[in-house]
Amino acid sequence: MPDRFERQRLEVLRTLDILDRPAEAEFDAIVEATRRMFGWKIVLVSLVDADRQWFMARQGLCETQTNRDIAFCSHAVAANDLLIVCDTMLDPRFAANPLVLGPPFVRAYMGMPVRAAKRPGEPKLPLGTLCVIDDSPRNPTPDQIAMLRQMATLVETLFELRVATREAVTAALERQEALIGIDRMQRQLQQAERMANIGSWRLDLRGDAVEWSDQTYAIHGLTPADGEALATALDFYPPHDRALLEAALANCIATGEAYDLELEFVTARGEQRRVRAMGEAEHAPGGERIAVVGVIQDVTERYRLEQSLLATAQTDELTQVASRRGLNRHLDAAIEQARRDDTPLAVALLDLDRFKDVNDRFGHARGDEVLRVVAGRLRSATYLEDCFVARLGGDEFVLLLRGDDARANMVGLLSRLLFDLRYGIGHGEDRIMVSATIGVCGLDARHVTRSALLEAADQALYRAKRIKRGTAAIADRAEMVVAADAPASLRLAAGAR
Repeated sequence: MPDRFERQRLEVLRTLDILDRPAEAEFDAIVEATRRMFGWKIVLVSLVDADRQWFMARQGLCETQTNRDIAFCSHAVAANDLLIVCDTMLDPRFAANPLVLGPPFVRAYMGMPVRAAKRPGEPKLPLGTLCVIDDSPRNPTPDQIAMLRQMATLVETLFELRVATREAVTAALERQEALIGIDRMQRQLQQAERMANIGSWRLDLRGDAVEWSDQTYAIHGLTPADGEALATALDFYPPHDRALLEAALANCIATGEAYDLELEFVTARGEQRRVRAMGEAEHAPGGERIAVVGVIQDVTERYRLEQSLLATAQTDELTQVASRRGLNRHLDAAIEQARRDDTPLAVALLDLDRFKDVNDRFGHARGDEVLRVVAGRLRSATYLEDCFVARLGGDEFVLLLRGDDARANMVGLLSRLLFDLRYGIGHGEDRIMVSATIGVCGLDARHVTRSALLEAADQALYRAKRIKRGTAAIADRAEMVVAADAPASLRLAAGAR
């Protein structure tokens, strides 16, 4: 790699300021979505530094970095092109590599360079790769190669947003420090604002006069002829977000503390948008606060991309209910709300009985059919009010029960659920009746965290399995719940336990 190219590449990497930073949700979502699409063991966004590669986002690997001299990604960066290694043991470049001979035992690798420029409009240089890795030989299909290129483009788009935002925010804030009458600086700012969809503003504290840049008008769906006023500007925000902005602005005026918020926003044309609002105090030479200056940026497209990637990462691909990651996020929020509002909440853990027999006798395709049917019945059960459904993995599902479903109606609800989740597959002597066994734990003084609720529900589940499959057990309660159509003798036996 020519020294000049490497110096320029490392300079861009330093300018972006993305090395050794905490995980970022949008990059994690791309990696998780890529792993879900490919099914390979490891997926990385790898940034190649001077003497190491650092993993900005990773799935399937604990390490956060490796030496550059053994990095596959360094080869892709040097070539500035897609690198495919179908079997590392057959490639003399990698056959003796420690990452091949030892953990993580790389046998297949495909990496697409991800590029960025120091400034908008400058040539893009490869900073690292989006790569997929497996411990078995792989022959990627043309569709998989095209898919990796597309996902790498998403990573580059996020890099471009970072560069454009940094440049535009810097230009917009510097505008307040420069002479407004300098025509050249004015044109540069307007170009940067249009490019990043960002506008600047100034609130004069001595008379409440507000000044907007042209792009600030455009973001609001207005023209300079419409004029501007502080009260009118705040009307573009829904009540909750307006209150947040008013409080931040009042605090900035009173204390000089800057703010940086992301808020919902409705333009004069009625369009729902997402904006980033920033403000900081401007001081006179003597230290008196004389104005608040700031920027507003339309981040709607970035926000929608993040939400789309997040939704993909939090949805189980097979059943289209929430994944474990989606459950964790939703359950934490539900616990916080239930404790704040003092409302009932319970976690029900479901395990399918004889599911392994279905896979062994009929194959995994029929097993997948069972999982989809069960998920569909859980989603469509009208008697489950405000119920959240997730799949933990394998044949385990989770329900979050709220209100009366988590307390007064729980036993009847579980009995009906046990009945509705029975599912027969096959015919005659080959027929297998799949059922569900359920363990439940309610939010109380002993079980106040996600881990405590899930652990107690799991213990109740295994208690039910030991006593009789196809029943339900509730934590800290001795009686068992049976299906709605169970014989009276079984109901009496369950109640006596």
